Amino acid sequence: MTDDVKTGGCQCGAVRFAVSGKLGHASICHCRMCQKAFGNFFAPLVSVDETKVTWTRGERATYQSSNLVKRGFCAHCGTPLTYEAPDGFAIAIAAFDHPVAIEPTVQYGLEGRLPYVDKLDSLPGTRTEEDVSALPFLAEIVSHQHPDHDTEIWPPESVTESHPDMLETRENDA
Repeated sequence: MTDDVKTGGCQCGAVRFAVSGKLGHASICHCRMCQKAFGNFFAPLVSVDETKVTWTRGERATYQSSNLVKRGFCAHCGTPLTYEAPDGFAIAIAAFDHPVAIEPTVQYGLEGRLPYVDKLDSLPGTRTEEDVSALPFLAEIVSHQHPDHDTEIWPPESVTESHPDMLETRENDA
């Protein structure tokens, strides 16, 4: 892949995309509709209006969240993927394989901004591997999350053996 092609997808790998061209502005939206759509404090999005978006595996499902806006998501795992409206088409920043390269530069919907968002960086925290009380739990985890790169087949057979419901996704990819 060249530098001007960025890939990404949902958590389970049923939906993958490639974006060719220069990304538009990256933003976060605090409006209540975006909070609900992402199940989060805000929605981080990047405009892809000036690019070519190709769905390389599967198709996103959509929900008409208002008379003008559709939200794209993975019907298998629920990952929020898109914001689609007459004023633009955007993809969730964290759905990209390398989200660290996409830094928001503007905020919208400040009327819905939760008052404690500005204080999050002052909360005490720990790295996952430093949480001693969670180590036994973490030692048992087998991730079924798609890796942050394209794969020929997903999910792997080891996942479909323990989760037969994902077999349909795999057969559709063949």
